Amino acid sequence: MRNGFLLLAALSGFIAVALGAFGAHGLKNVAPPDLIAIFNLGVEYQFYHTFALIAVAFSGHWLKSRLLDWAGYLFIAGMVLFSGSLYLYALIGAKWTGPVTPMGGVCFLLGWLFIAVAVWRNRVKELD
Repeated sequence: MRNGFLLLAALSGFIAVALGAFGAHGLKNVAPPDLIAIFNLGVEYQFYHTFALIAVAFSGHWLKSRLLDWAGYLFIAGMVLFSGSLYLYALIGAKWTGPVTPMGGVCFLLGWLFIAVAVWRNRVKELD
Protein backbone atom coordinates (compact mmCIF):
# COMPACT_ATOMS: atom_id res chain seq x y z
CA MET A 1 0.00 0.00 0.00
CA ARG A 2 1.11 3.54 -0.67
CA ASN A 3 0.86 4.85 2.90
CA GLY A 4 1.89 8.40 2.04
CA PHE A 5 -1.02 8.74 -0.36
CA LEU A 6 -3.41 7.32 2.21
CA LEU A 7 -2.20 9.83 4.80
CA LEU A 8 -2.57 12.72 2.36
CA ALA A 9 -6.03 11.50 1.37
CA ALA A 10 -7.09 11.44 5.02
CA LEU A 11 -5.82 14.97 5.52
CA SER A 12 -7.46 16.11 2.30
CA GLY A 13 -10.76 14.59 3.38
CA PHE A 14 -10.52 16.40 6.71
CA ILE A 15 -9.77 19.69 4.96
CA ALA A 16 -12.57 19.18 2.44
CA VAL A 17 -15.13 18.57 5.21
CA ALA A 18 -13.92 21.65 7.10
CA LEU A 19 -14.00 23.81 3.97
CA GLY A 20 -17.40 22.43 2.99
CA ALA A 21 -18.79 23.39 6.39
CA PHE A 22 -17.17 26.80 6.12
CA GLY A 23 -18.67 27.28 2.66
CA ALA A 24 -22.12 26.23 3.83
CA HIS A 25 -22.17 28.27 7.03
CA GLY A 26 -19.42 30.86 7.11
CA LEU A 27 -19.68 32.23 3.60
CA LYS A 28 -23.44 32.53 3.24
CA ASN A 29 -23.57 35.93 4.95
CA VAL A 30 -20.42 37.41 3.44
CA ALA A 31 -20.19 36.18 -0.15
CA PRO A 32 -22.59 36.30 -3.08
CA PRO A 33 -24.15 33.02 -4.28
CA ASP A 34 -21.96 32.84 -7.40
CA LEU A 35 -18.76 32.88 -5.32
CA ILE A 36 -20.18 30.34 -2.90
CA ALA A 37 -20.94 28.08 -5.88
CA ILE A 38 -17.34 28.44 -7.09
CA PHE A 39 -16.04 27.65 -3.60
CA ASN A 40 -18.31 24.60 -3.37
CA LEU A 41 -17.09 23.37 -6.76
CA GLY A 42 -13.56 23.38 -5.34
CA VAL A 43 -14.76 21.35 -2.33
CA GLU A 44 -16.60 18.91 -4.60
CA TYR A 45 -13.59 18.23 -6.80
CA GLN A 46 -11.32 17.95 -3.77
CA PHE A 47 -13.63 15.27 -2.39
CA TYR A 48 -13.74 13.35 -5.68
CA HIS A 49 -9.99 13.27 -5.90
CA THR A 50 -9.53 12.49 -2.23
CA PHE A 51 -11.37 9.24 -2.96
CA ALA A 52 -9.26 8.76 -6.09
CA LEU A 53 -6.13 9.14 -3.95
CA ILE A 54 -7.47 6.48 -1.57
CA ALA A 55 -7.97 4.19 -4.57
CA VAL A 56 -4.38 4.81 -5.67
CA ALA A 57 -3.14 4.03 -2.16
CA PHE A 58 -4.91 0.67 -2.05
CA SER A 59 -4.47 -0.33 -5.69
CA GLY A 60 -0.82 -1.03 -5.06
CA HIS A 61 -1.91 -4.40 -3.71
CA TRP A 62 -3.06 -5.43 -7.19
CA LEU A 63 -1.08 -3.27 -9.56
CA LYS A 64 2.66 -2.83 -9.55
CA SER A 65 3.21 0.27 -11.63
CA ARG A 66 5.00 3.58 -11.19
CA LEU A 67 2.09 5.07 -13.14
CA LEU A 68 0.02 4.74 -9.98
CA ASP A 69 2.52 6.90 -8.12
CA TRP A 70 2.33 9.47 -10.88
CA ALA A 71 -1.47 9.34 -10.76
CA GLY A 72 -1.36 10.05 -7.03
CA TYR A 73 1.00 12.99 -7.49
CA LEU A 74 -1.19 14.33 -10.27
CA PHE A 75 -4.32 14.09 -8.12
CA ILE A 76 -2.56 16.00 -5.34
CA ALA A 77 -1.34 18.64 -7.79
CA GLY A 78 -4.84 18.86 -9.25
CA MET A 79 -6.39 19.39 -5.84
CA VAL A 80 -3.92 22.16 -5.03
CA LEU A 81 -4.18 23.86 -8.42
CA PHE A 82 -7.85 23.34 -9.28
CA SER A 83 -9.54 23.45 -5.89
CA GLY A 84 -6.98 25.81 -4.39
CA SER A 85 -7.41 28.34 -7.18
CA LEU A 86 -11.19 28.23 -6.78
CA TYR A 87 -10.87 28.74 -3.03
CA LEU A 88 -8.58 31.74 -3.52
CA TYR A 89 -10.83 33.26 -6.14
CA ALA A 90 -13.97 32.84 -4.02
CA LEU A 91 -12.35 34.04 -0.78
CA ILE A 92 -10.12 36.91 -1.84
CA GLY A 93 -11.08 37.56 -5.46
CA ALA A 94 -7.69 36.46 -6.78
CA LYS A 95 -8.39 36.75 -10.51
CA TRP A 96 -4.82 35.70 -11.33
CA THR A 97 -5.84 32.15 -10.41
CA GLY A 98 -8.01 31.93 -13.54
CA PRO A 99 -5.32 30.25 -15.69
CA VAL A 100 -4.28 27.98 -12.80
CA THR A 101 -7.66 26.23 -12.54
CA PRO A 102 -7.46 24.48 -15.95
CA MET A 103 -3.92 23.30 -15.18
CA GLY A 104 -5.36 21.53 -12.15
CA GLY A 105 -8.05 20.04 -14.36
CA VAL A 106 -5.39 18.70 -16.71
CA CYS A 107 -3.63 17.12 -13.71
CA PHE A 108 -6.90 15.38 -12.77
CA LEU A 109 -7.36 14.11 -16.33
CA LEU A 110 -3.80 12.81 -16.54
CA GLY A 111 -4.13 11.09 -13.17
CA TRP A 112 -7.18 9.16 -14.35
CA LEU A 113 -5.44 8.36 -17.64
CA PHE A 114 -2.37 7.04 -15.83
CA ILE A 115 -4.55 4.72 -13.76
CA ALA A 116 -6.22 3.45 -16.93
CA VAL A 117 -2.85 2.81 -18.58
CA ALA A 118 -1.57 1.00 -15.46
CA VAL A 119 -4.64 -1.25 -15.47
CA TRP A 120 -4.33 -1.84 -19.22
CA ARG A 121 -0.66 -2.78 -18.95
CA ASN A 122 -1.42 -5.13 -16.07
CA ARG A 123 -4.23 -6.72 -18.09
CA VAL A 124 -1.89 -7.26 -21.05
CA LYS A 125 0.71 -8.90 -18.77
CA GLU A 126 -1.95 -11.27 -17.40
CA LEU A 127 -2.82 -12.36 -20.94
CA ASP A 128 0.81 -13.27 -21.75
